[in-house]
Amino acid sequence: MALARSVAVKLINRSISAASIFSLEWAGARRVQAQRVRAFSALMSPPSKAVVYEREGPPDSVIKMIELPPVEVKENDVCVKMLAAPINPSDINRIEGVYPVRPKVPAVGGYEGVGEVYSVGSAVTRLAPGDWVIPSPPSSGTWQSYVVKDQSVWHKVSKDSPMEYAATIIVNPLTALRMLEDFTTLNSGDSIVQNGATSIVGQCIIQIARHRGIHSINIIRDRAGSDEAKEKLKGLGADEVFTESQLEVKNVKGLLANLPEPALGFNCVGGNSASKVLKFLSMELVPFNNFQTALSKALGLHGSQPKQVIKF
Repeated sequence: MALARSVAVKLINRSISAASIFSLEWAGARRVQAQRVRAFSALMSPPSKAVVYEREGPPDSVIKMIELPPVEVKENDVCVKMLAAPINPSDINRIEGVYPVRPKVPAVGGYEGVGEVYSVGSAVTRLAPGDWVIPSPPSSGTWQSYVVKDQSVWHKVSKDSPMEYAATIIVNPLTALRMLEDFTTLNSGDSIVQNGATSIVGQCIIQIARHRGIHSINIIRDRAGSDEAKEKLKGLGADEVFTESQLEVKNVKGLLANLPEPALGFNCVGGNSASKVLKFLSMELVPFNNFQTALSKALGLHGSQPKQVIKF
């Protein structure tokens, strides 16, 4: 009997131990499975609403809004939730198929914008969820709610920046900067002249020039609200703002008062307005439209004015 009780106790203990082992193994398996599910989820973006076009043509007939499936976030990728993206004329030109640099179709619209990091791949160390980022150089496909691209595409920006500024900082401001730097050496006290001064590139030129102590002479079209436009440009730092009709004089340089003759001129309009830029110059005119094409091919930049900002 004692031997039977001893055997029974051992069998019971073994059963308990086996049950405990099974329980621990089952719990461990559940944890591993949960970790695998979490890891799988972390490596996929959410579904994304996107403005797409499958062929080039008039935007109102070729673009549509669709939902794209989740995209894998690889080890060097960053998934960004887009916050805002501008609609530049160059974006429209890409959809129409007339811009020199454009993505292959089918494509998602947009070329710049600002977003918030949603998730990062395992090898990404310099960005974290919650950071604000912009694509630099500009990268196609920003007209969607989530964008997944290699970490090298994304550059962190301060959250103190107004969202509309951050969304539009790449294309037009950098175009203005290159225009002021690439053709001649401008020093503090020099002057430049430009038409199309109310464009975003024109406004950026005024502000950068002012920051560097460079005077700007600006030409705008005669239209309703031109007085308000003059005040706005002067508030940005413009030294002189003239309508085209004000320059219908024999000696336009007599309007400059104490400003030196411009050392550099920019033309984005052509025709009679371009001739008025020429009248101010003491040096060769830089053809702005030709510059845009060359710059866009080299850097993907374009000096076009955003018509609207998309917020996601």
